Amino acid sequence: MRIRRVLTIVLFALLPFVATAQMVIGGSEQEVEQSLRKFNQFFYYLDALYVDTVDHSSVTEEAIRAVLAELDPHSAYVTAEEMVDVENEFSGSFSGVGIEFDILNDTLSVVSTIAGGPSEQLGMVAGDKIIAIDSESAVGITQNDVRKRLRGPKGSVVELDVVRRGMKEPLRFRVVRDDIPIETVDAAYQIAPNIGYVKVNRFADNTMDELREAINKTGATEGLILDLRGNGGGLLTQAVEMGSFFLPAGKKVVSIEGRSVPKTNYGSELAGDYSKPRLVVLIDSSSASASEIVSGAVQDWDRGVLIGQPTYGKGLVQRQIPLSDNSAVRITVAHYYTPSGRAIQRPYENGKAEEYYIDHVRRSVDEHYRDSVNQNLPAYRTLNSGRTVYGGGGVEPDLYIPIDTTRNFAYWSALSGAGVINELVNVYLDEERGRLERRYPTFEAFVEGYSLPDDFQQRLIDLGEERGVAYNPDKVGNSLSDTAYLLKALVARKLWGTTEYYRIVHANEDPELDMAIDVICSPERYYELLAPPAE
Repeated sequence: MRIRRVLTIVLFALLPFVATAQMVIGGSEQEVEQSLRKFNQFFYYLDALYVDTVDHSSVTEEAIRAVLAELDPHSAYVTAEEMVDVENEFSGSFSGVGIEFDILNDTLSVVSTIAGGPSEQLGMVAGDKIIAIDSESAVGITQNDVRKRLRGPKGSVVELDVVRRGMKEPLRFRVVRDDIPIETVDAAYQIAPNIGYVKVNRFADNTMDELREAINKTGATEGLILDLRGNGGGLLTQAVEMGSFFLPAGKKVVSIEGRSVPKTNYGSELAGDYSKPRLVVLIDSSSASASEIVSGAVQDWDRGVLIGQPTYGKGLVQRQIPLSDNSAVRITVAHYYTPSGRAIQRPYENGKAEEYYIDHVRRSVDEHYRDSVNQNLPAYRTLNSGRTVYGGGGVEPDLYIPIDTTRNFAYWSALSGAGVINELVNVYLDEERGRLERRYPTFEAFVEGYSLPDDFQQRLIDLGEERGVAYNPDKVGNSLSDTAYLLKALVARKLWGTTEYYRIVHANEDPELDMAIDVICSPERYYELLAPPAE
């Protein structure tokens, strides 16, 4: 509506200052006061005279969002409901019953129990069907309602009625909610002799504790492959700590600077615990923010080799400001800079223009476009070897591997997006879990001996048809056969965990990881890539 568009010009600039009257970010105090009076006058007449009843809450929220959209791509409004999930995501834990669940045919099913969590301790197992929560039917419950009803304050009680295969009567579990960790390390294992692999999915309060534990688990004494692909970032403090973990003493990890924020350097005076073994960092177009801080510092200090595609280019610092109804706004206040002085943020115009979002994808899949962009980027020198690196947004890998766009995954993606793949795997595990656990008592036995049932592909096609995903063999080609290893990996994840999922995926096809293994297992090549340029 036009009226909402007009409202946006003033509203967001004023609301934070109502709560913090002493803070003025732009304009004089007199200008702010004039704008406040103007807005109050406008809102009064809107409320008094507009032909229909005005939904003040909705209009206000839309106004805030519209103003932020005019500023930059990353300033944002967060509703009060969304703030709960945000706080859980970055605190590293929440209080609940400790299960992973799915909803199949309107039935709430336990996919797995979290080790050490309250449900596991009471004896709940994968495959249990929760039919009632606190004596209220759970049939037809939504994903959001499950989270609302199973999460709650630590120490509070929830009663779950459960149907279990082979049991004639439902079981009742009285579960005392407890802190449930949200893990940020997806996988950790020894990928080659004395070489570790660790995948980190985001930067939350517990990330560095998890990373240290993961590296110890791998026994990675000679080198490490740190996988930050798909990692959209998180907490600055954890990014700085991770960067310092890999760097010698006294090295800057990142600096920030903005109009109202003086230049501030972040790093550590002490040498990191893992500052000497060989290091490879995997990055892609979804590696953003904190991931770019770590990878940029590693590259600028010639500490390790970056492999993959250019990162996203998200280098704006947001300050989160709470509003009166427990919602919040994130206002961009500064830019991130790598140790050599490169700006991480990609250029942006017109706020959240569509071109901004597709640019980073084009740099990953279109080598000609990438080369044309790079011709105009400012050049910098790494701080030890003096290698040439480029600014202008994002972090370029040392070894670029283009994404394979020739393979046909459209049908697989359609099945996945419709929930078909996850549903069929869950149904299959519900039927076969006991037999599989007896036949394959270890992951190694599973990898060696397991193959999908002969009818699994047809079951997938049939269920897809039921869910509205049409099967056309002329268009699909061999995509299901090509992705059979992914189905095996999904079965392994539900039997053991995410590490085992990635071990199967990595064993089948991962060109970035294959190159990382070659580089890190060849000291001569590794140090040649980090050497000073020939004069």
